[in-house]
Amino acid sequence: MRIETNNRTSGVGKGGSAGRSGSGVDFIPAGGEAPARVASAAPMAGMTGIDAILALQAVDGPLEGKKKSLRRGRSLLDTLDEIKADLLVGRVSVGKLDALVGMLAEVRERSLPDLDAVLDDIELRVRVELAKFGRFPAA
Repeated sequence: MRIETNNRTSGVGKGGSAGRSGSGVDFIPAGGEAPARVASAAPMAGMTGIDAILALQAVDGPLEGKKKSLRRGRSLLDTLDEIKADLLVGRVSVGKLDALVGMLAEVRERSLPDLDAVLDDIELRVRVELAKFGRFPAA
């Protein structure tokens, strides 16, 4: 499709009379004759943006807490399975029991009362087994 127009644009690059000051009067701002001094600008803090980004990255997202809880729960269940296998054989590793006491201290979230009750029972059983070896970890 071809568009033809009869109007030609002429004089686009030529200056009109509006751009020229033929009257000899220059533009003067209304505030006075001398330009106002600009106050010196305060130095910009360039690291502020980077610090804010790093701080946001350090904050865990809503899914990160779930992932951590799942990892801790899985490692706790794996350790319990190892201790169960040791109990069935007749030998219990004191190191695994100590590790389990430490893991139980980390797992507590105090948000689910039923889960906390189960963890209390597990911790009691672990402390009984450690007491059999003469070990009494701090509560």
